Amino acid sequence: MKRVLSGIQPSGELHLGNYFGMMSRMIRYQNENELFCFIVNYHALTTIQDKVSLTNNTLNAAMDFISLGLDPEKSTFWVQSDVPQVCESTWLLSNIVNLGLLDRSTSYKNKLAKGLTANLGLYSYPVLMASDILLFGGEIVPVGQDQKQHLEITRDIALRFNKVYGDVFVIPEPDIDKSTKLIPGIDGQKMSKSYGNTIPIFGEEKNIRKKFMSIVTDSTDIQQPKDIDTALFHLYSLFLNESEKENLVNRFKSPGMRYGDVKNDLFECFWTYFEPYRKKRNYLENHKDFVVNHLKNGAKKASEVAEVYISNARKAMGLNYEIADI
Repeated sequence: MKRVLSGIQPSGELHLGNYFGMMSRMIRYQNENELFCFIVNYHALTTIQDKVSLTNNTLNAAMDFISLGLDPEKSTFWVQSDVPQVCESTWLLSNIVNLGLLDRSTSYKNKLAKGLTANLGLYSYPVLMASDILLFGGEIVPVGQDQKQHLEITRDIALRFNKVYGDVFVIPEPDIDKSTKLIPGIDGQKMSKSYGNTIPIFGEEKNIRKKFMSIVTDSTDIQQPKDIDTALFHLYSLFLNESEKENLVNRFKSPGMRYGDVKNDLFECFWTYFEPYRKKRNYLENHKDFVVNHLKNGAKKASEVAEVYISNARKAMGLNYEIADI
């Protein structure tokens, strides 16, 4: 049994990219492995500076995750800021990180290009992410293709630390689902809240249907075959098995196919798929104490694991000055 670890940022309502990119895999993992999963609200501070929004987003993300199948009894599920060792660990790791490693972060460059203000939090984001993983002994980390470099940075940091101070941290391995890779948004780019192109999992039926109907398509004549390398085709494929996907390919290649009909069918497929999860989400909305209690219990379990690694790191770096440790 391996320890699987990943987190999700509460920077807004969760969407299909979150679910198919990471959440569904995490939920599957809980039945086969030791699952550690958390809400990364420290990371969210790089983009959210309104306390009410961050508080609400954090609790909503937890309710969404539990509604979609995460079982707090089978896993360790917590909020990042409830485990204080993560900040100390970030500082300890910062002292063995070469600036060139952070300068090469494409995520940092992309966020600046999108208009985010350059600050130390955004720049050192990969070090905090490394701390999140290494402090809990994560062996397998499910990530999207866009997060692969961050995990490589984590591996570099762990290898460097272990080389300098001895074997303290586990070297994590990435788990990238080749069948999903990047989930497209309604504009064809990677689905991301920062791009404003997401499709939410939960919400009003009318509003979500509008999102599906807004998926960008081309102006190919109705009697001509349609391109399958599009957001519409890839989003629909997420809900289909191989046989159904082959039928969808044939539908795209056949004359007379209307994009509007496909969008409507895709919405109905989506709405049916998530129906049982919506019922559970409504229940949790009226029982938030259930969610908060599980998060606090998860933080206690996570802190016990974190303390082992942070204690070993302190000792390895010479921060224990008791006579018995000299």
